Amino acid sequence: MNAGAIVGVELRRIALDLVTPFRTSFGEQTSRDVLLVAVTVDHDGAVTTGWGECVALSDPHYSPEFVDGAQLVLAEHLVPLARAAPLTAEALHDRLAGVKGHQMAKAALEMALLDAELRHAGRSFGEWLGVTRTTVPSGVSVGIFDETERLLAEVADYLAAGYARIKLKIQPGWDLEQVAAVRSLVGAEAALQVDANTAYTRDDIGHLCALDEFDLLLIEQPLAEDDLLGHVQLARASRTPVCLDESIHSLRIALDAIELGACSIVNIKPGRVGGYLEARRIHDACVTREVAVWCGGMLETGIGRAANVALAALDGFTLPGDISGADRFWQRDIVVDPIVMRDGEVTVPSTPGLGFDLDMDFLDAITTATNTA
Repeated sequence: MNAGAIVGVELRRIALDLVTPFRTSFGEQTSRDVLLVAVTVDHDGAVTTGWGECVALSDPHYSPEFVDGAQLVLAEHLVPLARAAPLTAEALHDRLAGVKGHQMAKAALEMALLDAELRHAGRSFGEWLGVTRTTVPSGVSVGIFDETERLLAEVADYLAAGYARIKLKIQPGWDLEQVAAVRSLVGAEAALQVDANTAYTRDDIGHLCALDEFDLLLIEQPLAEDDLLGHVQLARASRTPVCLDESIHSLRIALDAIELGACSIVNIKPGRVGGYLEARRIHDACVTREVAVWCGGMLETGIGRAANVALAALDGFTLPGDISGADRFWQRDIVVDPIVMRDGEVTVPSTPGLGFDLDMDFLDAITTATNTA
């Protein structure tokens, strides 16, 4: 696509309540303070606005990034670099390379620029990626509760709704008993996996190997994100495939982890790796190496959810991702046609741009602050 000049950037904060609290090993969320990025681009006189979403959370518990920091680095460092001269979304990565880290902030800016470019060109994100699938399987992530009975009731509801895969959040003290109960509930053939969000240490490897009896699809990020060696040791000891999530910040790290044997499956979260273009590069490299990938979620609004569905339609995404229907998290989404799960699948958006139209009246009603950059 042709380079365009960025002529306006808006940083908008919104407050969006979750339908129910979502608890993991690093904390509980009841609402999201979301940073949206609107980029207005001039392509030879044709002006188009695109939107992106920053997946950083309010506090630096899941990752070093957090929403206030992301807004600051966007306003003071990333946006000025992007506005220096006309560019394409594909060129943005190199333009921003001098700013170390801040992958989620970079990804939000890339999303907005890519959305503007695709809207200008009249192309959908799926078409631009070259996907052939029109639907993708939908998995659901189930948080931690105070009682196992609550967990089982929640899982039963998701089974009845038709989700293609169940993912359980686990932590020390909430793992073997709960996984055994859920496996008994869902049956031996159901797709079941667990996610520890870095809650364990190398000392727990023997304990984690006890999960082997439950025939799980994978165990996701059991150890600290910088503990590749520990994951190698677990992968050698366990029959359950090890998947990395928080550890994967770039294509280079993904390739290193695969080469070392730290994982046999990769969870690709576009926000965590710096954007959808880097996510595509990781996908392509994993396909070449016959490593399974799936698309993770970060409680996205309809902006990120639509883009994730298109990404997950690439052929290498062979496992169901965390792409539930919008009603799993939001009473009301910020887009006109929220993602809906039917018969265990969601439809790949086909409209120009990343695949959404904003509900501007609702968006304005939940906006807490706007700034230009």
